[in-house]
Amino acid sequence: MKLFGRYILFLQQMITQREPFKVYVKLVTDECYKIGVGSVFIFVLVSTFMGAVTAVQTAYNLISPFIPDYVISLVTRDMAILELAPTVMGIVFAGKVGSNLASELGTMRITEQVDAIEVMGINSVSYLVLPKVIASLIVYPLLVILAAGLMIYGGYVAGILSEVITKEEYVYGLRADFLEFNVTFGLIKSVVFAFLISSISSFWGFYTQGGALEVGQASTKAVTTSCIAILTADYLLAQLLLT
Repeated sequence: MKLFGRYILFLQQMITQREPFKVYVKLVTDECYKIGVGSVFIFVLVSTFMGAVTAVQTAYNLISPFIPDYVISLVTRDMAILELAPTVMGIVFAGKVGSNLASELGTMRITEQVDAIEVMGINSVSYLVLPKVIASLIVYPLLVILAAGLMIYGGYVAGILSEVITKEEYVYGLRADFLEFNVTFGLIKSVVFAFLISSISSFWGFYTQGGALEVGQASTKAVTTSCIAILTADYLLAQLLLT
């Protein structure tokens, strides 16, 4: 509880005594580039193959002749939008971006760069962390949309190449029983996960003490804690919004 209270105070400090708006424009833009562009390749690779595997494994488990083939694309679509794109890719995002945020801030802390910023009378938490959180809130939902689309496309390619479903059936399954709220729910989860990953990772990095070894430990704690927070929030959001 002491650690959680310190995290809440960290968030409070992040949004108080902020610098002028124009100061954050370039900082947020730079962070969007680093977080977004740096994550595109891994998102494209993982999401495409994940969609392909989902389609093939769904087809393998449809052993009943009474279940139509278009269910393959229906399951792939709903799994991608509801769970795989926001949640599973969130864990990938935590490993890629969260560890980088923690190590970057941890290095700045042990090399006394954070202390130098505070000596100049600048709120170091707001100046260093807030742009990273805002950038994550902007970029991660876009990455989730990209991942969901690539998962559906990956399932399409795998289904056609393995001849478990025809093009017409796959497209029909994508349109069948579609609920618009699923997209909204997936985007809500992406925003929540982006905030948790960026703020938790920044928290561990900002309060790093020691040397290079402790920076590595902070990075590991950031990824581990972010993954636990993602899974917990995933369950709570499902209970809150789907029941």
